[in-house]
Amino acid sequence: MSDFDPTVYLPDDLLERIRSRAAAVDAENRFPDEDLAELRDAGYLSILVPTALGGAGLGLAEAAVLQQRLATAAPATALAINMHLVWTGVAKVMADRGIDDLSFVQTGAVAGEVFAFGISEAGNDLVLFGSDTVATPDADGGYTFSGTKIFTSLGPVWTQLGLHGLDTTDPAAPKMVYAFVPRSEAVETRDDWDTVGMRGTQSRTTVLHAAAAPADRVVRRVDPGPNPDPIVFGIFSVFEVLLASVYTGVARRALDLAIAAAKTRTSKKTGRPYSDDADIRWRIAEMALTYDGLLPQVASIAHDVDALVDHGGLWFPKLSGLKHRTVVAAKQVVDEAMLVAGGSSYFTRNELSRLYRDVLAGMFHPSDPESAHATVAAAWVGPVSA
Repeated sequence: MSDFDPTVYLPDDLLERIRSRAAAVDAENRFPDEDLAELRDAGYLSILVPTALGGAGLGLAEAAVLQQRLATAAPATALAINMHLVWTGVAKVMADRGIDDLSFVQTGAVAGEVFAFGISEAGNDLVLFGSDTVATPDADGGYTFSGTKIFTSLGPVWTQLGLHGLDTTDPAAPKMVYAFVPRSEAVETRDDWDTVGMRGTQSRTTVLHAAAAPADRVVRRVDPGPNPDPIVFGIFSVFEVLLASVYTGVARRALDLAIAAAKTRTSKKTGRPYSDDADIRWRIAEMALTYDGLLPQVASIAHDVDALVDHGGLWFPKLSGLKHRTVVAAKQVVDEAMLVAGGSSYFTRNELSRLYRDVLAGMFHPSDPESAHATVAAAWVGPVSA
């Protein structure tokens, strides 16, 4: 990690081109197709795939740094790509632990496939531990899936959808089924993404009409409820670390923009730049102190996933806590940046106004504040009395 150079995988010129398109993508409420094309050409979709399979062979810790860097240019692009990287990251987590069930994800990513994350469902606060999607086994070992998934990032462009559903064929022994379905007529992608921020993710609603996953794309059958199965750990760990990375990148960009604004704004009262004003300097220092605290948290947890550290029952509170602290801190940094920059930041043409809207999305991703606090309370206080 000490020798890791993020510009090798995300060069400055590519980053600037992505940054130059971000405002138009947001204003036009469209998917950043140009960003995806350039990132695919640069091999970014396979950064977590082993070199033996044609990828870059990076670990989660390096991917976290890259996603922070990408988010400074275009948070929505970074968040959309996150969902593809989650599946390649899960494949790595499982392979590192001797399970090659997702090797097709790794080879597919190298070949240019785009994997989307079809887990979220309206009103399903069980998330990975339950599903309203019906998983029906077929005679050949495959499954069909019927139900509705929400917040499916990469909506217009994904080629494979990783999802879960509940198989209740045996009511006494239901199973959560994890599988991948290709884009087909059985998968309806609604054009319904019109949100406050993160508009470029195009995280559209996905309706499954008996979408078929062949037997070789059914990767896991596990019991419902809290489960230590490697796919549950893999999804939760990679998802939370990469989410934290994106919002850490948003905080860094807001800090940089606030500093630039303070140096260019001049006080009519004193004739001096706002960067000399004690109150403004205090705000920027507070932002920097908050941002600096995020970096070691993300790096430490990502390293522990890579190094197969066993935190036992503390893994889930550590991961949900990381995500919660990061998005709360990032929002605080953006709020302060808006105040440093002054009224001009309230105009939509100002990049800070977009970051202000984008950072709000962080609170809605799993684990939400209620779930994070419940998970941490259970770890420290114990379960609620029966």
